[in-house]
Amino acid sequence: MALYNRNAEMNAWQRCLPEGRADTVNLNLGGKTAIVTGGGHGLGRAICLCLAAEGVQIAVNYSSSEKQARQLVDEIGVHGVKAIAVKGDVSSESDVAALFSITEEKLGAVTLLVNNAGICPVAMIKDMDYAEWKRVLDVNMSGVFLTCREFISRLTASGQAGAVVNVSSLTAYIGSKRGKTAYSASKGGVVTFTTSLAKEVAADGIRVNAVAPGMMYTNMTKDVLDHERDKYDAQIPLGRIGEVEETARVVAFLLSDASSYMTGATIDVSGGMAGR
Repeated sequence: MALYNRNAEMNAWQRCLPEGRADTVNLNLGGKTAIVTGGGHGLGRAICLCLAAEGVQIAVNYSSSEKQARQLVDEIGVHGVKAIAVKGDVSSESDVAALFSITEEKLGAVTLLVNNAGICPVAMIKDMDYAEWKRVLDVNMSGVFLTCREFISRLTASGQAGAVVNVSSLTAYIGSKRGKTAYSASKGGVVTFTTSLAKEVAADGIRVNAVAPGMMYTNMTKDVLDHERDKYDAQIPLGRIGEVEETARVVAFLLSDASSYMTGATIDVSGGMAGR
């Protein structure tokens, strides 16, 4: 996995500016505190490292991957920022409340939230148990509701502004024929939830956006990509599977002052697959 390179990113920002200007976009994230759900591995891990490089203190939420989460906390420390690992099921009201309370106690007020936790069991609808269907919606959809509700309640009570990024998926738009209909439906719900919630809380100074990544090499896709990488590369207009760091940088942008006039948006990060 390629490491996040802040200098390369800032050079890329500079190349976007008119010739002769030496400005860079100021993300202005240093010193803020973020919760990243499902942060211990895959895209969540990349998001944590990207934000840490920008000076963000991070609560790495995990449900079962404690070893990975604690290793990540140690790695984040290299950037000179504080980080903690907090266990919790995002579909549990009490776990979500505890996640925020622990984070505030140890890192201060949470003003950034990334809803990355998700599950993707593979089963055709005709074969899927109702309990499995419900679990997908509980984690992927209700988990976003619970964390956003807790986040917004605490911010509005204190009068603080903040930003949320919800992780959706390319499948929210194009669906799946390989047994991921429940996952696709939950991620479609995340897109609509993001749009509507953004309108609810805009006047409170809280921005809510989403990203819709395409195929990336993660724990969810490892089994497929290890056997069919060339086939998937060929289907993508940019000709390759995405790197988790590429989506992580979009998340950082959406959390930052650089996107201050954006809310309710879902950014397509699919290498051209969605074309949105």
